[in-house]
Amino acid sequence: MRRADRLFDIIQLLRSHDLIRARELAEILEVSERTVYRDIAALIASGVPVEGEAGVGYMLRDGFDIPPLMFNEEEIEAITLGLRFVQSWADHGLADASLKACAKIEAVLPDHLKDYMSTVPVDAPANHWQEPILIPRGTLRCAIREKCKVRLTYCSKSGELSERIVRPLLLSFYGSVWSLSAWCELRQDFRVFRLDLIEDAEFLADPFADEPGKGLADLRAREQETGYGLDADGQRAPR
Repeated sequence: MRRADRLFDIIQLLRSHDLIRARELAEILEVSERTVYRDIAALIASGVPVEGEAGVGYMLRDGFDIPPLMFNEEEIEAITLGLRFVQSWADHGLADASLKACAKIEAVLPDHLKDYMSTVPVDAPANHWQEPILIPRGTLRCAIREKCKVRLTYCSKSGELSERIVRPLLLSFYGSVWSLSAWCELRQDFRVFRLDLIEDAEFLADPFADEPGKGLADLRAREQETGYGLDADGQRAPR
């Protein structure tokens, strides 16, 4: 690892911890504690507001920030591939946003990385097939952000047609299938709905407040504990 990259990583680690010891930094970065002490001293000498001392730990004073744009080639590949996946598989709103994000990143990269980003050898071609989706995914994303309930007309895999009012929590992508994880008011439990099986969606002007046991953190805790979610029929949802 180049020293410049390591210094940047130390700053990122300091930003993500209230207090972190040199030994922990050394283990994460796979260098000696002596190297960490030298790097910390170099950061302080360059004006980075690091506080602390050996044996106690280090922290970064509030208010310090740097643009996280010191990417290496592999990070550029990861970013570019992710943006191309979004352009190929997400809705038009996210696809447009990914193009704008790509332009903003390219605008501030050094010339050699800018050239590499435009020719990076990874791709997610648009000439693919996925299950057709009738509902507007951009509006659904907005409902998740604004915490607005949605009334779904849903045809489950078993062929049962039902109407559900849900609290939308999470959109997930599994290859050719998108799904919505939500709190279902009919079942009073979390349910996973495939977007291609939703026949209609009415976005209600009915915001919901966070309630214990019904939010995204609760959903993730449940699925981490069980290893799966439940579909509209109450069966184990494919993952």
